[in-house]
This record gives sequence, C-alpha cells and structure tokens, in this order.
Amino acid sequence: MKVLWVTSVYPSDEKPGLGVFHETQVQALLRLGVEVTVICPVPRNPALIRYFRKSYRANPGTAYMYERKGITVYRPPYLAFPGQLRWAQPNKRIATSVLKTMADYELAPDLIHAHFAMPSGGAARIVAQQKQLPWILTLHGSDVNIYPNYSASAKKAFQQSVKEANHVLAVSESLKRKANELTGRDSLVLPLGIDLSHFHPPEETKMQIRRRLQLPENKKLIVFVGRLTKAKGVFELAQSLERLSDDIAVVFVGDGPAKEKLSQHSDFNRRLFLTGQVENEKVKEYLLASDLFALPSYTEGMPTVVIEALALKLPVISTAVGGVPELFGNHNHLLIERRSVSSLVQRINDILNQHLYSTEVQYELFESIQKNYNAHQNAILLKNEYKRTILSSLVTQ
Repeated sequence: MKVLWVTSVYPSDEKPGLGVFHETQVQALLRLGVEVTVICPVPRNPALIRYFRKSYRANPGTAYMYERKGITVYRPPYLAFPGQLRWAQPNKRIATSVLKTMADYELAPDLIHAHFAMPSGGAARIVAQQKQLPWILTLHGSDVNIYPNYSASAKKAFQQSVKEANHVLAVSESLKRKANELTGRDSLVLPLGIDLSHFHPPEETKMQIRRRLQLPENKKLIVFVGRLTKAKGVFELAQSLERLSDDIAVVFVGDGPAKEKLSQHSDFNRRLFLTGQVENEKVKEYLLASDLFALPSYTEGMPTVVIEALALKLPVISTAVGGVPELFGNHNHLLIERRSVSSLVQRINDILNQHLYSTEVQYELFESIQKNYNAHQNAILLKNEYKRTILSSLVTQ
C-alpha cells in the first residue's frame, strides 16, 4: 500500500521539532508495512516581499528532497502571499507543486492523506481529482477553530475540503463536533498518538538530567514545549514569574516570533530560560528534568506534548481548550482559564506547594493515555481506514 502524506509541516534537520506528530504516526505506519511518501510544500513569497521582510525569506538550508528515518520527504516551493489563508487560498498553487513533484519523481500512490483542511486539504482535493485517487482528510485544530473564521472565502474553502474528501478524521471529539456544525459532515475521531515505547523510567535521576542539560538544580522547574507565540500563552507564563517565589523557574523549549520578547524579560537566564528548538527525542529529557509542564494556550487541537507529559506522569497545567479536556476526563477541574495570569499562578502554587496531583490522579491519566493515544494502535486503525477507503473507491469506479 502506497500513501502520499500531504502536510504543511514536517520535521527536517533544520527544524526537528516542527510537526513531530506527523513523523511519529508515519513511522508507526512504516513499521506496519505501509509505504509512505511525504510532500510538504514550502511557501515562497515574491522577490519584492522577501527583500523588504526578512521573515518571509525562504529557509535556504532545507533541501528540496531528503530522507529522514526511512521516509522520503519532498519540499517543493509554491508562490505564497502574506495572509493568504484569509483571502487568497493557495490551493491551486500548492496542488501544482504537488502534481509536478509526483510527475518528476514518478510517484504513484494508492491514496492521498492530507493534514489540515487548509491549505493542504484544498490542494489534495485538486490533486485527487486530477489523478483520480481517493483521499482522506485529517482535521487537527487551527483548520477548524481558527481559519474558517478569517473570511467568507476561507470558510467556503474549509467546507469544500471537508465535504469532498472520501473520508474525514478528527484528532479530537471537540473538532468532530465543530466540523459537523460548520459542514454537516460527520468524521471519525482518531488521534495521531505517541510512541509509548519511548516512555519508560529514565536511567538518570532528575538532577543528573538537569546537569547534562545545563538547567538550574536548585529551582523548581516549569517547562513549556511548543511554538513560542502569543496564542500559546507564553507571555502569561512569563508574567507569572513576577508573582511566584524566587525558587521557581520557567524553561521555554521551542522557537517562534515571541522568542525575542521573552529574551528581554528581566529574569532571562536567571529564572527564565530559552533552549531554542530541539529534536523530539530530547523533548522527553526536558519533561523528565522538570517538576511540571505548562501549556496555557488560547486554542488547541489535540496537543501531543500534553499527551507525552501525562505519559511520563508529570503534573500538567493547561487551559480547557480544544481536545485538552478529553485528555483529562474526570479530572477537568485541574484545567485553568485561558489568558489568566492569576489562574496560572494559583495552579502552579497548588501543584508545587499543595501537591494537587496525587499519585492516583497521575496513574489514572497515565492509563487513559496508554489506552487511547498509542501511536502503534492508532496506526493499525489508520491502516484499516486506508484499506476501506481504497476498496470503496474501487467499487464506485
């Protein structure tokens, strides 16, 4: 079985932490004998825009084609414009880049699996029509909760992608409900999951890991992992330090536009630390080195890093957004309000000083992760969906 995986984010040597949830599931499929090829089109702005805006310049270090962990990844460029998901959907331009790559490298998949309704879903719809291939769409979060609200044309593009896919998957129940409200189409809930075989007790102690990572050994550490943006609640987390005792520090693991402002914080390199982006394998080390994990996002789909933290039985502070409440089940009272520094400070103190997370609570959350978010088990279900979709398309031809 040959599957073409179309996405707007996928890890590379230059950005190993970008879209790691894709790589985790692709690797699980590979172990099941599914031949997966990834096409991750790269936006390239017109020369004039690149000249005036450094942030719009393409990354010259990422190759057009590379192999990563046994998977071939193509990154063809396509013409892009600032704010294009609001007004000028790039579906056709992305589809053209995908079709050219398929032709140049003689790619002949049995099925296309697109991730995010916009822009990958719109492009996959066009490619599938031209190649007469079945395609599956997975909804992840921002493509349901944010993009359709940009404009009437954005909402129309979202609805078209969802309605025309052969089969639609959603990574959480909340996304399934929201997509149904917007399109009238039902979907199957199937999270991508994590590789639980990597989550076993470490050989090193917490202090030994901190020493190796050059983290403070005399502080209670809060770790954040993700893209450093305002919408992830990073500024509220940084502001919380002003109301917390001096023996508490925050470590931000990741990169993004908020990095520069965070580096100007008065406690930078004293109680606030920035690691930059790290390989996914190393993310676990930062989780193991910390006393709690915080992700005070304004919006989320199904955040993989929260799943990873719970799999390590690490106390988690998160906002009640997206699929996060599904991860906590009967323990939703542990979640906090978004955009609230006071709520964040209160919960940090509850966990670090009042031991809010009991051993029983940690174990129950751990068991839920083991049952529902195992990448291997979910890959088996995904492979069955591939078979069913391909067979159904053959019957209708």
